Amino acid sequence: MFREPLKIDARIDYSILLCVFSLLAIGLAALYVALNHDYPQVAWSMLLQQGAWILLGLAIGFVTMFFSRSFLWKMTPFLYVLGLGLMVLPLIYFNPNLVASTGAKNWVSINGMTLFQPSEFMKIPYILMLAQITDWLHKRQLGEERTLWFDLKIIGTLSLATLPVFVLLGLQHDLGTAMVYLAIFAGMVLIANVSWRIILPVSALFLTLMGGFVALLSQDYGRSLFRQLGMPTYQINRILAWLNPFDFAQTMTFQQAQGQIAIGSGGLTGQGYDVSNLQIPVRESDMIFTVIAEDFGLVGGLVLLLIYFLLITRMVAITIRSRSPFYTYVAAGYIFMLLFHIFENIGAVTGILPLTGIPLPFISQGGSSIISNLIGIGLILSIAYQNHLRDEEEGRVRPKRRKVVLRQTL
Repeated sequence: MFREPLKIDARIDYSILLCVFSLLAIGLAALYVALNHDYPQVAWSMLLQQGAWILLGLAIGFVTMFFSRSFLWKMTPFLYVLGLGLMVLPLIYFNPNLVASTGAKNWVSINGMTLFQPSEFMKIPYILMLAQITDWLHKRQLGEERTLWFDLKIIGTLSLATLPVFVLLGLQHDLGTAMVYLAIFAGMVLIANVSWRIILPVSALFLTLMGGFVALLSQDYGRSLFRQLGMPTYQINRILAWLNPFDFAQTMTFQQAQGQIAIGSGGLTGQGYDVSNLQIPVRESDMIFTVIAEDFGLVGGLVLLLIYFLLITRMVAITIRSRSPFYTYVAAGYIFMLLFHIFENIGAVTGILPLTGIPLPFISQGGSSIISNLIGIGLILSIAYQNHLRDEEEGRVRPKRRKVVLRQTL
C-alpha cells in the first residue's frame, strides 16, 4: 500500500468560502432591491457589472491562494511601490463633476468614465509591507532583550511606510479611507506586541484630540477655524450630520435621517423582499445595510453579523495554526481591516458613527472594494493551504490510500 498526497481541493478551506459566498449572495440580493427602485432602467446592467467584478475578484483570489510565503515576501516591495504609483493617478485623471459631488479625488476617471479606486487596491500591498517590516524587525531582534527603544523603532518604521500613503490620501481629500489605513496600522502595532506603556498614553492622547476636535466642530467658530485650515466643507457636514442627524433632515443630513428611518421601519423581521418605501441616496453602495434592515429587519441584520463573525473567527483559527510570523501579521492586518469596515459602515448608517463613505465588505456595490477584499480572502486561503502542506509533510494529515493489486504470473 502506498500513501497518496491530498488533492488540491482537500487543502482548500471551504468554511471560508461558504461565508464569503453567502455574503456575496446577500450583497447581490440587496443590490438588486436598491437598483430596482432607484435605477430601474439600468438595474440589470449594473447588477451584471457587479457580478463580473465578483468573478474577476474570485479568479484573482483563487490564483493568490497558491502563492507561497517566499513568493509573497519577494513580491511585497514591488506591490507596495506599484500601489503608490496607482494612488497618484486620481490626482491627474479625475472627473471634475464627481469631485464636486463627493469632495474627493479618489477615483481614476478617463474621458468621463470612472474606472477604479486605487486606494482600495493599495490596502493589500500596505498590509503586506507592514507585515514584512514587522517580521523583519523581530527577526533582527531575535535573542535580544525586548526594550521600549525597539518598540519605538517598530512604530517609527511602520510610520515611514505609512507616510506616503497618508500624504496621497490627504491630497485626494479621502478621510474615510485614511481611517481604514489608520485602523490597519493600529492593528499591526497591537499584534507586534508593542508595550502598553507606549500604547496607552498614545491612545489617551488620540482620544483626547478626537474629543476636542468634535467639540470644536460643534461650535460655529470651530467650523470656521477648520475651514480656514483647509478642511473640506463636505467632511464638516458629514460630522455635523452625525451629531445632529434630524436637525437638517431635509438638507445635508437627508441621507443619514432617511437611512435610520428605513432601518427602524424594518422592525423585527422586515417588510419583505424587494420593498422600499423611502428614498436613500447611494444606498447601493455606502448605505446598503439599510436595504437589508428594511427588508429583513433586525433578524436579517443579525444573520449578516453572524456570517461576518463566523468568517472572522475562522480566519483567526487559520492564523493561529500558522507558524509563520509573516503570515500572522498579514492575516491580522486583513482581519483588522475587515472589522473596521464592518464596524464603521454599520455604525455610520445606524447613527453611532459619522458617515465616511466606507463600503460594507462583500455587500456594497463597487468593483475596487470587491476585488480587493477577495484578494485578501485569497491570502487567507493561501495561509490555510500552506498549513495543510506543512501538515502533510509532517505526516499529521491522514493521507488517502490506494490499493495495489499484484497479479500472479504463471
